[in-house]
Amino acid sequence: MKPVEQSFVAWAKMRARRLPQVKLGIGDDAAVLACNGSDMVITTDSMMEGVHFESAQVDARRIGRKLVAVNLSDLAAMAAEPTAIFLSFCLPLGDEMDTESLAAEIYEGVCEMAERFGVAIAGGDTNCWRGPLVVNMTAVGRTVDDIVWTRSGAQPDDLIVVTGKLGGSLLGKHLDFLPRVELARQIRGAIEIHAAMDISDGLSVDLLRMCDASSCGAILELERVPIAEAAQQLASTSGKLPVEHALGDGEDFELLLAVPTAELSALQQLVGAEQAIACGTFTSRTGLWSKEGGKIRQLTSSGYVHGR
Repeated sequence: MKPVEQSFVAWAKMRARRLPQVKLGIGDDAAVLACNGSDMVITTDSMMEGVHFESAQVDARRIGRKLVAVNLSDLAAMAAEPTAIFLSFCLPLGDEMDTESLAAEIYEGVCEMAERFGVAIAGGDTNCWRGPLVVNMTAVGRTVDDIVWTRSGAQPDDLIVVTGKLGGSLLGKHLDFLPRVELARQIRGAIEIHAAMDISDGLSVDLLRMCDASSCGAILELERVPIAEAAQQLASTSGKLPVEHALGDGEDFELLLAVPTAELSALQQLVGAEQAIACGTFTSRTGLWSKEGGKIRQLTSSGYVHGR
């Protein structure tokens, strides 16, 4: 997220009128709206040509699959059960047959993911314009047993837990990943989770956001950060260390969890040790810190900058 995006979101959060039907508004992975029975959990994401994909170089179905996945990842980060999605297009004007074919292929990718996760395609909107391809999705979920995970509940001495290896998303994972919906279902209600979000902009910057929301700090043990093979591959030519890719590449779409120390063993037994990797601790000392070789240093957060 660019600084201008961050400052606008902060301003928008302050500017928005507070109404009782909004239990949780701007600033988390999704909003929670009061509803009879289960509350509604709603998120939205946009993707655009030249920023999130190059349609001439990418199978259009992958664009559709990713659009669904990024939205369901937000719902998983809130412990919500996905129910429906709404798809909107801004299609580039040009050859009618090419435009229609592009839209149809993206839609097929959306349908594949919707079927896989049992969500309904409930509507949307289609427009044409003289700009690049833009796709948007709104995803709707529901709470289960009134459980909602947020970014703001991390406590000192909680463990920093991630659900998979990180880094190197540019080599393909950012287009071809499965949101952690099933993992969230397994954990929800079975394990105490103090805070959660998905890792979309990079572990270090997203962890700092969780710390800010929770009014605490965090110490990352760099030797424990799980590093993807793709990050190792990128490091061979990028001039960066593999751990730097793991901390800052972004678009990993794993879950970042604040877990009480006493719950880690049960969590690992439930989902497997490779999907519940402890790599640090939350602390009462604010800020982001790294621990390596017994030395603790302040860590500068780095994250994904939209513009791939």
